[in-house]
Amino acid sequence: MGARLKIPALPLFAIATAFGASSAMQAYSLHMLEDGAASPRALLPLLGLNLVYWYIPALMAPTIMAVALRYQLGRVHWVKQVLVHVTGVFVYSVLHTAVLLTFRWVLFQEARPPMFPTFWNFAWLMYLRQLDWLLMTYLFLVGLAHALAYRRESESRALDAARLETRLVEAQLQALQRQLHPHFLFNTLNTISGLMRTNLNAADQMIDRLGDLLRMTLHTSGTQEVALKRELDVLQKYLEIEQTRFGPRLQVTMEIDPETLDAQVPNLLLQPLVENAVRHGIVPHLRPGWIAIHAAREGERLKIDISDSGAGLPPDRLMALNRGVGLDNTRARLEHLYPSAHEFSFANLDNGFCVTVRIPFHVDPALTLVEAGAA
Repeated sequence: MGARLKIPALPLFAIATAFGASSAMQAYSLHMLEDGAASPRALLPLLGLNLVYWYIPALMAPTIMAVALRYQLGRVHWVKQVLVHVTGVFVYSVLHTAVLLTFRWVLFQEARPPMFPTFWNFAWLMYLRQLDWLLMTYLFLVGLAHALAYRRESESRALDAARLETRLVEAQLQALQRQLHPHFLFNTLNTISGLMRTNLNAADQMIDRLGDLLRMTLHTSGTQEVALKRELDVLQKYLEIEQTRFGPRLQVTMEIDPETLDAQVPNLLLQPLVENAVRHGIVPHLRPGWIAIHAAREGERLKIDISDSGAGLPPDRLMALNRGVGLDNTRARLEHLYPSAHEFSFANLDNGFCVTVRIPFHVDPALTLVEAGAA
């Protein structure tokens, strides 16, 4: 608020010129109506005088507005404000009248009054005639200064609020993302603990694959979005761990449109959804089961389906899921990243269950620039 307002000079003087030309035409028309005729030669001095009349407040506007902001409403005691603005309007009105009289003396030589006492009477008369208008002009500039300052302050506060909201969202996303890591880590360690008693080779393989998985997730631990192909690499490591656990009971198929591989998706989006499919579609059954991951582009959106061969859900639980109950972490991350531009839905299949995610299709701008440079 303390910084001076930058008033563009060109628009300011364009407005003053327009007002001056309009005032000159009005004065010329009045002369024609009062005298019955007016010489076209009189128009030029009238134009000059009226332009000067409006150029004076245009030239003084930055100073008046700077004083108004220095002694702004609510920041300075009202008595001090009254004294400042009374002094300001007096200086402005006297200066305006003096300059205008000077130009009138030059432009209308034939109409010069004698210096004493007629000139001073004439000057006093001009001053009093335009004092109310000069007061209005001065107050308008003071009000304009306050309006522009309050607008700038409002924009600054809105920008600060937007930045704060962005930081808050990023912090919330990081908190949600950190909740994912221990979730699958503890489940995997529990599985390894069980295999240590029955199948040491399988347990050893799971430890190696868990190490690979953790290294991959650590590389993107602070990233909110990654390319789908990177997300699929992490998912593949997770599936290798689960296939070591379930053996032939778990069959996985992936149908990924090559066009979607560079699309940005939330980091660690797929792993908890596939883990949920394993928990509900594979674990409860002794028979072999399957999980299918499908990704394709639908116009400006990316669609990802994760299906399993489980028994599905009763209608009431299915309705509850679609109303926002369950998989809260994933739902919260999608809501933060794509507030009103995503879909997270659930459906029973003829033989299984399906989770569908739709998000805006976009790629990393840096990757787009690299590809454009290579082309």
